Amino acid sequence: MKNPTRTAALLVTVALAWGNAAYAAGGNAKNGESIAANCAACHGHDGNHTTAQTIPKLAQQLESYIVKQLHDFKSGDRKNSIMSSMASTVSDQGVKDVAAWFSSQKMGADKVTDKSLAEAGKKIYTGGIAKGSVPACSSCHGPNAHGMPPTFPRLAGQHAEYIVAQLKNFKSDARANDPNGVMRNIASKLTDRQMDAVAEYLTGL
Repeated sequence: MKNPTRTAALLVTVALAWGNAAYAAGGNAKNGESIAANCAACHGHDGNHTTAQTIPKLAQQLESYIVKQLHDFKSGDRKNSIMSSMASTVSDQGVKDVAAWFSSQKMGADKVTDKSLAEAGKKIYTGGIAKGSVPACSSCHGPNAHGMPPTFPRLAGQHAEYIVAQLKNFKSDARANDPNGVMRNIASKLTDRQMDAVAEYLTGL
């Protein structure tokens, strides 16, 4: 059986090495605010749109992570017809600027609706699943789920439905823009119930 701690350390090393050579941040938030007006219908002008739980909050997300995702939508490495169309209209500098704007906003947390499920999710997030060789999520996303620049996104406060949807996308290979298959490898070992638990815990942070 693989050691989850050793696996996590390896994933962090490989993914960070990939991320450091990828998309640098450094945008102008003030300039990005005007670009964000084009994103407001779905994400909210401050990145906290709450109507559709399957649409991610962008407020307080890591700037470098937003930059990478927008570039991936542009290139087709991440599939979404709406986002690919939107991202294609934004210049490389504009991508950095709008990322800086959303990153500078404060994310509002959702409320936990199932405390026992959230508690089960906390155990997976902080300790992993030894029998399934699943490393602790905190080893990559941080103890408070605030992310680890430049590769691992902030998950604290994110919509639970969005987190679950993305885990399922990684598991099915519908989403494959994770460096070196890190998330696809982990998600493939999680049951739907375990995904729900982790998401429920994260949404209340």
